[in-house]
Amino acid sequence: MKADISAEWRRSVSRWLVQSGCLYMMAWGTESSAWDDSVDHANLEAFDYDEIPDEHLVMTTWHDNEPLEDVLWFATNSLEHPVRKIERLILIDISTQERRIEIMNSLARSAD
Repeated sequence: MKADISAEWRRSVSRWLVQSGCLYMMAWGTESSAWDDSVDHANLEAFDYDEIPDEHLVMTTWHDNEPLEDVLWFATNSLEHPVRKIERLILIDISTQERRIEIMNSLARSAD
C-alpha cells in the first residue's frame, strides 16, 4: 500500500535532510522523482537560490524502476561527493508497511 505523503510534509523532510548535513540522497520507489526534486529545491532554498558551495551540495538521484538491491549496491559501493567524504549510510523507509528485515536483507545481499 502506498504511503499518502503531502507535498508540504515532503518539503519539511527535505529541508530537514539538507539542514542535517545530508551529502547524497537516493530516492527509491513511489514518487522517487518528487523526492529528488524536493531535496534539490530544499538545497537551493538553503542558499537563497544562489550558488551552493561545493561542500554543502546535496547530490540526489531517483530510482523508481530499479531493484532495491541494485540501489543499495550503488549506495554502499559507488557514492562519491565532489568534495566531501561520505562516512555513513542512513536508510529512511517511508512506508505503510514494516519492511526493516526485507531492507536489511537486501542491504546484506548488495554487499556480496
